[in-house]
Amino acid sequence: MQPDLSICLVQTSLYWEDIAANLNHFDGQLQSIQHQVDLIVLPEMFSTGFSMHPELLASELSNETCLLQMKKWAQKYQAVICGSIMYVVDQQYFNRFLWVTPAGEVQFYDKAHLFRMGEENKHYQRGSKQLIVSLKGWKLACFVCYDLRFPVWMRRTPTFDYDAMIVVANWPAIRNQHWQTLTRARAIENQSYVVSVNRIGTDENLIEHSGNSAVIEPNGNYLLDAGTQGGLFFAKLSSKEMQTYRARFPVALDADEFEWKK
Repeated sequence: MQPDLSICLVQTSLYWEDIAANLNHFDGQLQSIQHQVDLIVLPEMFSTGFSMHPELLASELSNETCLLQMKKWAQKYQAVICGSIMYVVDQQYFNRFLWVTPAGEVQFYDKAHLFRMGEENKHYQRGSKQLIVSLKGWKLACFVCYDLRFPVWMRRTPTFDYDAMIVVANWPAIRNQHWQTLTRARAIENQSYVVSVNRIGTDENLIEHSGNSAVIEPNGNYLLDAGTQGGLFFAKLSSKEMQTYRARFPVALDADEFEWKK
C-alpha cells in the first residue's frame, strides 16, 4: 500500500445539458494541475448537470464521447479520473460512476439510491452492485450523491472493506447542512477517509449548489474543505494515520453483524 494517496478535487459550476461545453470546460480546468496526483475526482453528472432528460441526451455516442475524453485526461495527467455521467445501455439509463485509469481500463458503479424527490427514479435504473476499486494498494468504495443518506449501503464490513470512500454529488445548497453532517458521519462510523466532491452554481431549475467538497479524516476532522468557490483542491490521504487511528480506537471489533437484503 502506497503510504500517501494524492487527490485532486474539481469543484465547479456546470453547463446545463451541454456535453461539449462541459468537457471543454473541464479540459481547461485540469490544465491547472501542476504536480503529479494519483486521483482526479469530478462531480456527479459532470457532463450535463443533474438532468432528467437522458432520453434526449444519452446515447451510445455520448457514452463514447465522455469515456474517450476521460481516457485522454487519465493518460495526459497519468492519474485515475472519476465522476458520474448519464449512461445508456440497451435503452436503459443509468447515473453511472466511471473509474478510468491511465491505461484506459474502466470500472463503473450505477447509482443505487435514486433521488425520488427530483424524480430521478422515473428516468434512471437503479444499480444493485457495490464497487471497490484499487489504487496503489488503497481500496476505495465508490458512491453517488443520495447514496450518502443510506449508511447500511455504505457500511464498511469484513466483506466490504475499504480505506476511503469517494462520493460525487450535485447536492443542493438548501440541504448543505445535511451534506456536511452526513459526510462526516460516514467517515466517523466507518473510520474511513471520505472524499466528497459537489458542484457549485445554479442549474436550469434554479437550484443552487454550494460546493463544500471535502476530504474528511477517519476521525471526522476536515483535512480539506473547499468552501463555496470554484477551483482545484488538493489533499493527501495517509495510510499510517488511518491505520494508527483504527488500532488505537478499534470500534470495528464491536460492530453489529448484518446481511444486506436487496
